[in-house]
Amino acid sequence: MSSAASTPPPPTRLWSRNFILTFLTNLFLSLVFYLLVTAMALYAVDEFQASEVMSGLAVSAFVLGAVVARLFTGQAMESIGRQKVLVFALALFLAASALYLVADSLGLLIAVRFVHGVGFGAAATVLAAAVQGMIPPHRRSEGTGWFGTSMNIGAAIGPMLAFQLTDRFGFDSLFIVCTGFAVLGLSAGLLLRLPAPQRGSGARPRFALSGLISVPVLPVALVMLLAGLAYSGVLAFLNGYAQEQDISPTVASLFFVVYAAVLVPSRFIVGPAQDRYGPNAVVLPLMGLFVAGLAVLALWPTTAGVLLSAGLCALGFGSTLTGLQSVAATVVPPFQIGVATSTFFLFLDLGTGLGPVLLGAVLPVTDFSGMYLGLSGFVLVTMVVYWFAHGRRAQHGAGRGGQ
Repeated sequence: MSSAASTPPPPTRLWSRNFILTFLTNLFLSLVFYLLVTAMALYAVDEFQASEVMSGLAVSAFVLGAVVARLFTGQAMESIGRQKVLVFALALFLAASALYLVADSLGLLIAVRFVHGVGFGAAATVLAAAVQGMIPPHRRSEGTGWFGTSMNIGAAIGPMLAFQLTDRFGFDSLFIVCTGFAVLGLSAGLLLRLPAPQRGSGARPRFALSGLISVPVLPVALVMLLAGLAYSGVLAFLNGYAQEQDISPTVASLFFVVYAAVLVPSRFIVGPAQDRYGPNAVVLPLMGLFVAGLAVLALWPTTAGVLLSAGLCALGFGSTLTGLQSVAATVVPPFQIGVATSTFFLFLDLGTGLGPVLLGAVLPVTDFSGMYLGLSGFVLVTMVVYWFAHGRRAQHGAGRGGQ
């Protein structure tokens, strides 16, 4: 039988059963992630009297675990199958969610965070790769955007829910709720039916160090690393900036609610526009909005300024992320999407993970306003990097990531 005959026909409907289950599984993963990342540093200090460095490690150990998982998940998907990797990762994610309840030392907490990050990184990579095969090719950017909305909803709900739970019922209630969400994620994942990835030949691929990174995706992944580094300044330091400017902590948490509220309806416009007109017509203007969002945050430190910045950053960073993710899926053959996706998110994780460390080092020199203004200029430079990395080659293409 020829490879053409064995290749399944492309999907014709976006909101299929599998797409919805993939969306829900990713939503539960993101809810757990944002519930815990919001409260983990405070938990480490309150429960184990951790220093600032060690409480930061309790937060970043999760990202480190995700980075390690993303390195190997791409090849694992292609060698042993997406379904098996996903179920194992979700089961590991569930086990780690429950282990917070019995982690009775700071060292054990950090170990649990690392394992939890491994489960998250592996599961999220499988879902992001698999969903590309569920999206009709002519709606690639739109479908990728809607899938990314699952993470945005988690980012909006998670921090607020974490605050309410820990304030009213203590940290154990937070871990119990996270375990419940992890159960729901595993349940949805078990209902998924992920097809085996298409391969260039009939031979089963073998593990190789050269296969950990997808070279064609590196230019786009580099852009995402730089953009993620810039956005990490918002994630890590917005609360401190709000305190310095005497802005209510509620406003800082509302940043993420406004972020999601702007991003979700934008999916009706941004994704279809990229499918029709190509990535340059969308990515460059969106990155310009990200520049403006960081500048507003630096120069207008008020409630109105923070909320306006949230809307601009939603369009500027959130939509750029899913736009570039859809580009990453088009620069490789279908059978290499797994490694391509893991490479893309590996670089995003590196940016968001290293960003707080690098920015924290310059913060005493720049102060918060100076840092955000500097990041605004940094994203301007990132736009130039995008142009030379991908944009100049994509300018003649449309609709399929410039291919």
